Amino acid sequence: MTLPTPEAHLRAVAEIVEHRSQGEAEFLQSVHEVLGTLTPVLAEHPDFIEAGILDRLVEPERQLIFRVPWTDDDNRVRVNRGFRVQFNSALGPFKGGLRFHPTVNLSVIKFLGFEQIFKNALTSQRIGAGKGGSDFDPSGKSDAEVMRFCQSFMMELVHHIGEDTDVPAGDIGVGAREIGYLFGQYRRITQRYESGVFTGKGVGWGGAEGRTEATGYGAVFFAEEMLQRAGRGIEGLRAVVSGSGNVATYAIEKIHQLGGTAITASDSSGYIVDEAGIDLALLKQIKEVERARISEYAERRSGSHFVAGGSVWDVPGQVALPCATQNELNEDHARKLVAGGVLAVAEGANMPTTPAGIEIFQQAGVLFGPGKAANAGGVATSALEMSQNAARSRWDREKSESRLHDIMRDVHEASYVASERYGRPGDYVLGANSAAFVTVAQAMLEQGVI
Repeated sequence: MTLPTPEAHLRAVAEIVEHRSQGEAEFLQSVHEVLGTLTPVLAEHPDFIEAGILDRLVEPERQLIFRVPWTDDDNRVRVNRGFRVQFNSALGPFKGGLRFHPTVNLSVIKFLGFEQIFKNALTSQRIGAGKGGSDFDPSGKSDAEVMRFCQSFMMELVHHIGEDTDVPAGDIGVGAREIGYLFGQYRRITQRYESGVFTGKGVGWGGAEGRTEATGYGAVFFAEEMLQRAGRGIEGLRAVVSGSGNVATYAIEKIHQLGGTAITASDSSGYIVDEAGIDLALLKQIKEVERARISEYAERRSGSHFVAGGSVWDVPGQVALPCATQNELNEDHARKLVAGGVLAVAEGANMPTTPAGIEIFQQAGVLFGPGKAANAGGVATSALEMSQNAARSRWDREKSESRLHDIMRDVHEASYVASERYGRPGDYVLGANSAAFVTVAQAMLEQGVI
């Protein structure tokens, strides 16, 4: 049999995905981003073409869509749609978060699940990839409403998860409160206390110390590794951060700990600028305790100001950390950041930079850490939580953060080494994609056609 060239094979796979996933813009974007980097890998591994690795990799093992009925506090029946996409289990049980947000649809969940394949592989923690969620919006809901929704959601999800099958975690809209309600219902239905079936749990009942901080800390660790390889660190640099959830908040915290100054945070209403450095205690009070808008910060902190609407990327800085949502940083934003002297960009969110934005950064020689590498700290710590649950043990915060730092250092090294191997040193997009792909592809090859 004559094999197609790598280029021809990649085009054929792309055509199949486009045909099967029409209208799924986010998923198609994530697939095209990966396929666009794999030509040198397939040239070195023609056996991956022969075994149809990519043909299988782009198709989830299982896609679940289900109805979630629940009653609000006025006893009105509401109906949402639930999802769980179990993408690839070649390296271990499916692993990935649940997102509760009005923007959730099948395309978003598939894009997140596809990215998760590569992210999880880079952590070397023997976990497969999945993602799930619902178009339910917990914002503005009472605790009782959130509980009833979570209990209804679990009535279907319970059939598809388990410690050795699929281990969900939190994501946007799903924190310790939601994980608690979901796990409680799982325990009620199954009559089993399987603490390893969820990660992101409360520390008092099986959760890992440092999990809340892990994604934000990890993104900063990755940025620090990129900068150090280029001859400097974060100390003394000014950082622009988007978002004000867990990822952004703890990215800001770690920047300050490493001697940098984070000057921005944002939410859907606009952004704040604090040239003296974001006051973490105030930010946490407003966003974590009061669940208020970011504009409250400027009202209470002298010397800071709030900009309604607009883009946080209008603010110049040497380090940029997009930590909000997908496609938030576009070509125009990238140009402004480059003009403002940005040295490094590390994605704390999933696919927050558009393809055109990435191209601008790379052409300008800006260090660019893609989300599948830079924000792998969250799932890495979730895997550490799974290990602790399996051993009935508990690590302290210092040990958890030390292991996280080690893993992020290894993720950076694997990505950089792969970028050198495949001819583009310092191209972390190519490096992360190729290093992760080879890991997963080799496992799939050895396990046969399944």
